[in-house]
Amino acid sequence: MAKTESTLKNMVLTLLVITCVAGASLGGMYELTKGPIAAAKMAKQQAAIKEVVSGFDNNPGDEMYELTSKEGFVLKFFPAKKGDELIGVAIESQTNKGFSGNIKIMVGLKPDGTIINYQVLEHKETPGLGTKMADWFKTDKGNQSILGKHPKNNKLTVSKDGGEVDAITAATISSRAFLDAIRIAFETYTENQSSLPVASNTSTEEGGTE
Repeated sequence: MAKTESTLKNMVLTLLVITCVAGASLGGMYELTKGPIAAAKMAKQQAAIKEVVSGFDNNPGDEMYELTSKEGFVLKFFPAKKGDELIGVAIESQTNKGFSGNIKIMVGLKPDGTIINYQVLEHKETPGLGTKMADWFKTDKGNQSILGKHPKNNKLTVSKDGGEVDAITAATISSRAFLDAIRIAFETYTENQSSLPVASNTSTEEGGTE
């Protein structure tokens, strides 16, 4: 009986030691990878900003501010300036209406709200279908492209819903979601322009199945 108790104690002690060592190892690994992961995330963000807004000479990340959309999403705004002039803003927007959940994008708008360019940052859409959003809405074919369009002057919803945009073939839900993220970015930006940190430099123009 005593031998059994001793063996049990040894097993418990061994498990505790293993748990402590594993925890310390994981903690150390996290500390080692935390820096590189943050750096990679920042580099990806900077690359996205440069893709959706070009020609700026400031560091948009230094002037980043956040606004909450009507839907409750916290959006990040990166003002792009040349000298003291605001030439555009890169907006990290999102929607939860994707076929497989959240879709996060970076969209560049001119000060009046006209779409410059976009980049898809994160999504879990169906490969070969919803994933086509990365290029579909910037391809000059039919009514696919949204570049150069103004969400207030153009009806940027899919044609199936009475809009002007051709949905991705067999990926209407993903298309609707992508355009919803664009709408959220535009509305959150324009509806808050009077209180934005860079408002003095802006000019407002009135303007399925997977």
